[in-house]
Amino acid sequence: MTFSIVARSDDGESWGVAVASKFLAVGSAVPAAVAGVGAIATQADANVSYKFLALGHLDDGATAPVALDRLLEEDDKRDHRQVGIVDLEGTAASHTGSECYDWAGGTTGPGYAIQGNILTGPEVVDAMEKAWLASREQPLARRLTAALRAGDEAGGDSRGRQSAALLVVKDGAGYGGLDDVAADLRVDDHADPVAELIRLLDLSDLYLTASTEEEKVAVDDALRSELDDRARSAGRADFRAWVGAENYEMRVAEDLTWVDRRVLEILRAG
Repeated sequence: MTFSIVARSDDGESWGVAVASKFLAVGSAVPAAVAGVGAIATQADANVSYKFLALGHLDDGATAPVALDRLLEEDDKRDHRQVGIVDLEGTAASHTGSECYDWAGGTTGPGYAIQGNILTGPEVVDAMEKAWLASREQPLARRLTAALRAGDEAGGDSRGRQSAALLVVKDGAGYGGLDDVAADLRVDDHADPVAELIRLLDLSDLYLTASTEEEKVAVDDALRSELDDRARSAGRADFRAWVGAENYEMRVAEDLTWVDRRVLEILRAG
């Protein structure tokens, strides 16, 4: 009832999972990941304890295939399970139990495992793999959602659409640099969940990632005056107050020497 991709970035710094399903809040059950350890998706007749067990095995030094073997040998319902795992080194493993509902299957390659069940056909997995391989220049979150969108457009879950989720981890990538969660986005119930997930990722990038040098606009006296005037027109005391109210702190210099071009466009659009 689900299709997913589990992957590591080519630079070996990030791990993540993207998943979609005709199932309420799929993000609450399927994905798990820890930076510097690996990532897993557990689905079909999902055994949610796999998430913690697999990450424990990986943290102890097991490879993805070894961790998968350990999960399955201890589970008498292994034939009903579907699992994808990627480890610290990017080695991938995937399992589709013989009792999973058709169409069910998956594929693996360097740094990725793709799998799905109750799909419209193998073309879903094929499309996901092609999209993953064609997006090497993109950040991991974008590669994962590109693969998920390709699978959705190829037919996805044969029963329809309902939810989608994205989890990406990287050391120090969390809010304030205090944990490893680079992205943790969930669409629990939506008519077009993959498109909505990508919209949320766009917002996450805006609010929760730092501006690149190319995105920074230097603030001179004239622009500073404009920023304050526009902020007051929006009902705030000044530009700094507007930034705080709108949660754009990561896109504006603390000393107001620069402002992100997108934030400037938003303020000007008013």
